[in-house]
Amino acid sequence: MHTAQVTTWGQPPQYLPANPPPPPAANEVQIKVTATGLHRIVRSRAAGSHYSKPGTLPHTPGIDGVGMTNEGRLVYFLTFTTGGSYSGIINVPKSAVWPLPDGVDALQVAAMVNPVLSSWMALRARAAGLKVGFTVVIVGVTSASGSVAVDVARAVGAGRVIGVARNEEKMVALELDQRIILRSPATDTDFSLLGDVDVVLDYVYGPPAVHLLQSLKSSRPVQYVHIGSLDSPDISLPGSVLRGKDVTIRGSGIGSWGLAQVGAEIPEILEALRLVRYHQVRAVPLSDVDSVWNEGGDRVVFVP
Repeated sequence: MHTAQVTTWGQPPQYLPANPPPPPAANEVQIKVTATGLHRIVRSRAAGSHYSKPGTLPHTPGIDGVGMTNEGRLVYFLTFTTGGSYSGIINVPKSAVWPLPDGVDALQVAAMVNPVLSSWMALRARAAGLKVGFTVVIVGVTSASGSVAVDVARAVGAGRVIGVARNEEKMVALELDQRIILRSPATDTDFSLLGDVDVVLDYVYGPPAVHLLQSLKSSRPVQYVHIGSLDSPDISLPGSVLRGKDVTIRGSGIGSWGLAQVGAEIPEILEALRLVRYHQVRAVPLSDVDSVWNEGGDRVVFVP
């Protein structure tokens, strides 16, 4: 058996021989890994730059995947707190394993559950009281997770989806009700036509977030949910924005919700993947992990 391990923070993992895991404990399931995703958070944790990174080396990357149990069941699993998924065989707590619904593609599951989670948990765990037909603004809608958020928002009841991004051509390819081009500097962006908004999902942050919050003229309460920082990790927001508008600011990520909350949502997420448009996935042997680690573009899943 082999595993991928990071021995120096920030360096690509190395494909190394490893001993098989011991027989699973009573509260565990042994899984032969079929596919495991190369997600942004996986790279960040392996670089040592994510706030949830493990504290010691060597580090086995991977936070989730699809595999086969000893009983022959195809399952999705999470390994965020129990050790990485970039191995041929792993033991996973039973509480972190879910059967795949019939007809759901295993590679799509391995590639897509993590990017789906970002917007799903933002809307289900961090936004409150959203009624069917709500209006959502997705800032950074052409990013990997932002584009998926369009389908997720529809799946959980959005009636109007507004996208904000720099690349208008990519936005045209998404099923958006309205497009706003993000300009540079951010203050040149025209948010005057936004109208009434219920929730903002922000993958960009920085000056665009400040300008958007300052520009809001919604007659309804607005829930702003920070998810990512593609522009900048910091903002300077005048207090007058909070005093003069009915806006609630929250973040969505590990810590603002717990893994138990994620687990409760996974079965519905797996079913909802039928509603998320098909994304091209590139299956790569785990033995090539070091050579493709820093490549961009495709959604990569490693096959041990």
